[in-house]
Amino acid sequence: MNKKITISLFSALAAFSTATAQELNMPIIQTKYTADPAPMVHDNTVYLYTSHDEDDAEGFKMQNWLLYTSTDMVNWQDRGSIASLKDFKWYKGDNGAWAAQVVERNGKFYMYCPIHGHGIGVLVSDSPYGPFTDPIGKPLVWQREHWDDIDPTVWIDDDGQAYMYWGNPNLYCVKLNEDMISYSGEIMKMPHIEDYQEGPWFYKHDGHYYLAFASTCCPEGIGYAMSDKPLGPWEYKGHIMDHTPRTRGNHPGIIEYKGKWYCFGQNYDIFRLETSRHAERRSVSLAEMKYNADGTIQELPYFLDCKVEQIEHLDPYRKVEAETMAWGFGLKTTPKNLWSPERWNQLVTDIDDGEYLKVKGVDFKNGASSFTVSASSHLYGGVMEIRVDDTDGPCLGTVTIPETKDELKELTVNVQPVKGVHDLYFVFKGGKNQQRNLFMLDWWKFTPAR
Repeated sequence: MNKKITISLFSALAAFSTATAQELNMPIIQTKYTADPAPMVHDNTVYLYTSHDEDDAEGFKMQNWLLYTSTDMVNWQDRGSIASLKDFKWYKGDNGAWAAQVVERNGKFYMYCPIHGHGIGVLVSDSPYGPFTDPIGKPLVWQREHWDDIDPTVWIDDDGQAYMYWGNPNLYCVKLNEDMISYSGEIMKMPHIEDYQEGPWFYKHDGHYYLAFASTCCPEGIGYAMSDKPLGPWEYKGHIMDHTPRTRGNHPGIIEYKGKWYCFGQNYDIFRLETSRHAERRSVSLAEMKYNADGTIQELPYFLDCKVEQIEHLDPYRKVEAETMAWGFGLKTTPKNLWSPERWNQLVTDIDDGEYLKVKGVDFKNGASSFTVSASSHLYGGVMEIRVDDTDGPCLGTVTIPETKDELKELTVNVQPVKGVHDLYFVFKGGKNQQRNLFMLDWWKFTPAR
């Protein structure tokens, strides 16, 4: 087939798939491949730590850990890479940054990081954004006789005792000391739990202890067990989400946020928008989770068939980082300034003609008068259409982003009045001279009508 025709057919298929995806509960991050979700609630915000499958991964190619934040559960801000294998000076490899978890204690944030085949390390920071440093200069746990030491999960109980579970295919536990970087007693190998494979997530709710996990491969579902004690015995209770051929691997992360419970997991649904073949390029999804009166968990359908409600509307009259989005398939992000105190700020990049960015549930209240965006372009630039409700919905205004020699410029345009809550779409258009890599976006903001 002619190459040009092949590209056109693929573009048409991708556009169709993306439109269809908007009707489903798709993965929450589309600009990078993310896996092994580890959510943490802190300061009225959800901090979602993930591992990172590289864009060219075939098998597992994982070198750093990423962070995303949200206060509404549908729009997620990319905070970039907050730690990497390079933070462990005792490890000389360039692959193996597997499923980590971050917990807070006494104002410090502890990040438990498995490095496949080299045990579990720990990093610490004064901020959930990092920088994270290695306080012990060696693995916290490393059973050298096998490669089971992956997927740590940590919970601090009501009496102050912290526990760390981990392991594939066997399950282990230790009691962490109050310093969170050492442990007391021996490593305990726990009795096998039915359907357990890997990726444990340990937590407590309403007097019950829970151990969720990726259930037997392959495909993996999300199973769970319950106990009245932090060290068991554990009783298998079934599935939070059943095994399904619609995905392959999985990894749970469970939190309560603003009165609702959420189960995070992973799948290949973003990669499936690009191809039907398999590679280890995973994406994080989430679903709302509910309990029965006896503490057992109501089984969920597959992520695509779930629905996540927005908890609060987004305020467009504050500076909104452009990397805050509900959907941005085809776009990428890159650090704005690695040496800035706010080094986690990102730029939206790789913006091509016909692509768009969606921000969900924006509350315009009584209307806006103007719109400002901080953007840059290194060549011809392009156009950014400001639309509501759909990619071809009412157009509030158009911003022409010219060549800026890569310097960020603030550009302001008047906009048509719009009131109330709408989904906001930035639709990107190029010209005959340039259709790819049109410009980069830093932040945007509306000005309310007087």
